[in-house]
Amino acid sequence: MTLDHAELVADRVVTTEPQAPAAPRARRRRGALSQRNLAILGGQAITVAAVLGLLQWLVDSGRVGTIYLASPTQILRVFPHLITQEHLFGNLLITLYEAVVGTVLAFVIGVATGTWMGLSRAGERFLNPFVAAAMAVPKVTIIPLLTLYLGVGVNHKIVIVFLFGYFLFVFNTIAGIRQVQDSHLKVARAHGASRLQTIVKVILPSAAPSIVAALRVETGTALVAALFGEIVASKAGLGNMLNRAIGVYDTAKLFALVLSITVFSVLIITAVDLLEKKVLLRWKYV
Repeated sequence: MTLDHAELVADRVVTTEPQAPAAPRARRRRGALSQRNLAILGGQAITVAAVLGLLQWLVDSGRVGTIYLASPTQILRVFPHLITQEHLFGNLLITLYEAVVGTVLAFVIGVATGTWMGLSRAGERFLNPFVAAAMAVPKVTIIPLLTLYLGVGVNHKIVIVFLFGYFLFVFNTIAGIRQVQDSHLKVARAHGASRLQTIVKVILPSAAPSIVAALRVETGTALVAALFGEIVASKAGLGNMLNRAIGVYDTAKLFALVLSITVFSVLIITAVDLLEKKVLLRWKYV
């Protein structure tokens, strides 16, 4: 056997060695990831349990007064009273209504304003000074005026939520429109698309990620804005409940309300994330 022939046979032997199947390797990788996820979840659970245990010990041992801190068991005992006597879920619906209506108004009017400013140079030059000046006004300073004009009902809080979100939608829409690729516009013009079709089919879908980013930020601030307005002046809502708990130094009720608001906020953000994945960002690829 010649040297060249021996090398060829060796190469064939090397190249024909059995390879590890892809499926078992993928299963091992998924198994490692699942074990890692379980380890992370276990660590998180231990951390939460440790924090709750520490809070319980601090209060039960008297090292921290109940006027400053409530133990987890005290907070849990408050919930039945909040639900049955103080109508927690009814007040939640009022706050959510204010936050949702204010956000929808801010979304519709803000995206419309941003679209006009982003597509029309004349419109941008005309509106930009007014929008910038209105955005610079501290929202806290005009809330007493809104109370004077609108009273302490839900309209007062809806306007506050609207003001907190409107400018975010305006400028995110403008930024999204300016990121539209010229090649997309050229293709639309080459296929004879009208201006309205270009806006609906090309420009707004391309700007959708920026608009959705504004919606996610507004989701986190809308509930806070509604609560802030209710704490300042309201007859109902979670903010009103917080205000009454603060007024009588009911620390356990205060912590229970804060915990409820946190849970509700997480659920709302999760719902917006699902809406983003299932509906809003799909529009970009329609």
